[in-house]
Amino acid sequence: MDDYRDSSLPIDRRVDDLTGRMTVAEKAALMFHPSTAPAGDGLSEADALAAARRYAGDVGISHFNVLGGEDSVAVAEWHNTLQDIAAGTRLGIPVTLSTDPRHGFRSNLFTGQALDSLSRWPDYPGIAAIGDVDAARVFGETMRRELLAMGVRVLLGPMADIFSEPRWSRGSGTFGEDPERVAALTVAFIEALRGGLELGSESVAAVVKHFPGGGPQLKGDDAHDPRYPEQVYPGGMQELHLRPFERAFAAGATQVMTYYGKPVGTEWPEVGFAFNEPVVRDILRRRLGFDGIVVTDWNLLEAEDMAGMQFGPNGWGLEHLTPLERAAIALDVGVDQFGGDRNAALIEELVDSGRIAESRLDESVRRLLREKFRLGLFEAGRVDTAATAVVCGSPELTENGLDAQRRSLVRLVDGPAVAAGARVFVEGVAPQAVVDAGLVPVTDPEDADAIIVRIDSPFEPGRGSLGDFFRGGSLAFDDATVARLQGYASAAPLHVSVYLERPAVLTPLVEVATVLLGDFGASDEVVLAALTGRSATTGVLPFDIPSSMSAVEASREDVPFDTADPLFRSGFGIRRDAGAA
Repeated sequence: MDDYRDSSLPIDRRVDDLTGRMTVAEKAALMFHPSTAPAGDGLSEADALAAARRYAGDVGISHFNVLGGEDSVAVAEWHNTLQDIAAGTRLGIPVTLSTDPRHGFRSNLFTGQALDSLSRWPDYPGIAAIGDVDAARVFGETMRRELLAMGVRVLLGPMADIFSEPRWSRGSGTFGEDPERVAALTVAFIEALRGGLELGSESVAAVVKHFPGGGPQLKGDDAHDPRYPEQVYPGGMQELHLRPFERAFAAGATQVMTYYGKPVGTEWPEVGFAFNEPVVRDILRRRLGFDGIVVTDWNLLEAEDMAGMQFGPNGWGLEHLTPLERAAIALDVGVDQFGGDRNAALIEELVDSGRIAESRLDESVRRLLREKFRLGLFEAGRVDTAATAVVCGSPELTENGLDAQRRSLVRLVDGPAVAAGARVFVEGVAPQAVVDAGLVPVTDPEDADAIIVRIDSPFEPGRGSLGDFFRGGSLAFDDATVARLQGYASAAPLHVSVYLERPAVLTPLVEVATVLLGDFGASDEVVLAALTGRSATTGVLPFDIPSSMSAVEASREDVPFDTADPLFRSGFGIRRDAGAA
């Protein structure tokens, strides 16, 4: 029996045995982590299988980020397909399946595609809004159980980034603006994902991101977009943004992802963080002593088609170099794995030319194999899809998500509840949810006893080049929206719930709303239960709400709580018990 297949042997011995058996091509394949997808969304079953057989079989890549999937069972079946293909390779190295977050209300091809068959949760700032670390533990534990049932063993998260720039279009993936709370919730979440003191066969490994903290993007424009590569530190707060990562590493995080952004105006080189020697080699590896897996954010080396758009290459500051040259620099500074990219021949060429020593590959290969062994992947095999259907979206786990939705709602302006049987005019709410809440829908605001509006935070269409997957720009509501809400308020008491994807300037809404809620992703049923007084409202803001865009524009991107005279402070929330009139 090969030593690496013997689960009774120490992991280091198994790692050494398997590393010694691998060719350069097999080692190179281990260092790539592209996407994969089952049939659906225009992808035929034949094409999906062909791609899987090529990359998992012929090339030997064994880390994949699963996209798509009609439901949790489809993802589990695809996991089994990939494992069957991997089992037929020379060494039979099992696939590690990862995913971006799947449990949110909003779906984004680039940051997390929601699945209706799973429990549904508010965005990460909504977990912070609940106000205690136990909420993050329940979130992580629920996610762990559902991901395991699908065969997913790595979560590409959580984000340990600090939401210091209110305009940042990825802030909805963070635990908010308070650095200490971000750190505490990050630790609680990854510990729950792990499911024990050590990473094991019942664990989901966390890829903490985006080192060294992605929050301080210039004007909040995200570095996914080639027009906005700059990350800035006008307040000199680089160390502050490292703190949540330090806490995560101390709590046992085994993987970390670097971000796209290139620092501007600092002592660091103006190149993307995956290529940034002082950041990865000196700070992450040496000063912080991180010896786990460093994976890049997606497609730094070559471009790939995503939803009909060309995505990448995203090697900011090194656009003039070839993919081969960028790969060599990333390996030099301490990167182990290339996210999104799939051209393993690049690494083979670097070794064959003598630019990169095979012993350097072995450093990364050992880290990657150790993680597979710790997760028990060589013993795991296929998942039971019948069990997948039972676990995913089970009543218990679904209720966990609903409870989080309810507890995350923040009451910013208080007023009388909408009475049972009231005639209501609604915008942004499903008509059936209105009826189910015991209310009577009307089509004319003038005929209403109350008006209920659900509205998104503002953004500027077209500011993001990726089809507005990243909503950036102004946080102020446009004149037409404000006028429409003013008109509603003149007809009947106005009850508004704003989806706080970013900290919107709510000043004009405060002036007209009888009741104003902030939500972070919640069902119509949950919002209506709060507005009608059938459920309590107990959440608190996870970030400041600015009073004006001029205050936002004058603030420093890297400094939390830096907008002057905020309309509402982080931690604010009006508590209202269930049943209150």
